[in-house]
Amino acid sequence: MLNLFADSNPDIGDSSLFAFHHTAQGCKDAFNMTQHPTFSLHANSTVLTPDVPGLGVLVDCLRGQCGFMARQSALSPITLSHDAQQWVLCATSGTSGQPKIIRRSPQSWMQSFTITADQFGIGPEDVYATFGSLGHSLSLYASVEALCLGADICGLAQTSPKRQALGISAMGVTVIYATPTQLGLLVKGAAQAQIRSFPKLRYVFCGGGALSEKMKSAAHAICQQAQIITFFGASETSFMTRADDQTPVGSVGQAYPDVQMRIDAPQGEVGEIWVKSPYLFDGYASGDHKDTRWDGQFLSIGEMGQVDSQGNLFLKGRKNRMITVADVNVFPEDIERCVSQLESVRDCAVVSVPDEARGNRLICFVTYQGAPLEPVDVQTHCRVTLGQYCVPKEVRAIAQMPLLAAGKPDLAQLRAIVAGP
Repeated sequence: MLNLFADSNPDIGDSSLFAFHHTAQGCKDAFNMTQHPTFSLHANSTVLTPDVPGLGVLVDCLRGQCGFMARQSALSPITLSHDAQQWVLCATSGTSGQPKIIRRSPQSWMQSFTITADQFGIGPEDVYATFGSLGHSLSLYASVEALCLGADICGLAQTSPKRQALGISAMGVTVIYATPTQLGLLVKGAAQAQIRSFPKLRYVFCGGGALSEKMKSAAHAICQQAQIITFFGASETSFMTRADDQTPVGSVGQAYPDVQMRIDAPQGEVGEIWVKSPYLFDGYASGDHKDTRWDGQFLSIGEMGQVDSQGNLFLKGRKNRMITVADVNVFPEDIERCVSQLESVRDCAVVSVPDEARGNRLICFVTYQGAPLEPVDVQTHCRVTLGQYCVPKEVRAIAQMPLLAAGKPDLAQLRAIVAGP
C-alpha cells in the first residue's frame, strides 16, 4: 500500500460586452476562512456576460451568503437553496451513470481559492472565462473562485468556438478553466476567427479529462504567454493532482497541495486510488454510487492508477468502465488516450458491447480535423502501443462528438448509436 502526500456563430457585438459591477461588501484580501465560513462576494468583481443563465442568481446567492443548487438546465442552472447552512449542491456529469447531487461546504472550495491566489498571483486584476454551463462543477467552481477573489468573469457557453475566441480576445481574458474538449474547440475557433494568439492569457487550467500532448501543443501555440496547468479530480473530490510542463508524459501529476493519496497496491502496480484532503465533498444529497466509498477519512470514487518513484500518478480509468477482453482487463480510457495521440484526431471515445467469443467488443468513435484515418491505421496504432487486447474491433468516424453538459463525450448516446434503431 503506497502513500503520497503533498504539503503544501455571429461575431460578438458591442452588446455582448455589456458589464455590471457588484456593490456587495467584499474583503480587501479576498476572504479570511476563519472569519468567513461562507462564500464572500468580492466588491471588485465584474460580470462581463450578465445574460448568461444562472450568473445573476449565483451573484445574488454569494452576496446574501445563501446556499445554491446547480442543475443541468439550459434556462436555470442555478437556483437558491433555503437550507439554514450554506451548501453547494451540484449534479455530477453523469459520465458513469445516472447523475447524482453532491453536497459540499464552502470551505472545501475556499481553501483551494487561497492556493490559486497565493501560488499563481491571481486576483482582482484578472479576467476569467469558462465554456460550460454553470450546472457543470468545473464552470461553477471557476465562476465562484473568480467572484470570491475579485476577478472579472465571463461565461462563453452555448456559443460557437469562433465567438468564444473573439470573446476571449475582446474581453482581455487572463485565466481560462476548460475541459480538453472545450480547449480543442477554442483552438478551432481561434483559427476560424484568424486569431493567432491570446497575449493577455496568463493561465489555462484544464480538467475533466486527459489533455493529449498534441492538443497541449496546439493550445500553447495560441496561448504563448500562458502556463497550461492540468489537474485531475472529480465533483466529489475536487482537486487530487496537478501537472505542469515538468510532469512526465502520460501522468496527471503529483498530489495537489494538502492532498494525501493512497494506492492499494505496491509502487508501480495498478490499484484503487484513495484520497484524503480538505477539499472532499460532504456526501450525496441525492443518489449514490457503489464505487464511492469511505475508509475513515479517505475517499475512493473507483479510479484506478499507479505511481512512479517520484510520486507522479498515472491513471488507468474507472473501475466501472473496466471491461474484460478474452479474460484480460482493459480500460477504455487507455485506448482513448492512445488514439488521441494521432495527429489528425480531434476527439475520441470508446464504448463496448457484449461479445460471446471474447467477452466484450470495443468500438472507438473518432472526430477528425482534416482527412479521416483509415480504421486499420487507428487499430495498428493501438496494437503497437497497447497490445492486441486493446485494439478496437470497429473504428467509426463521427462528424461531431455528442457531449454532456460537462463537456465530456456522452457515452450513453454513443452506446445508443451502436445499438441502432
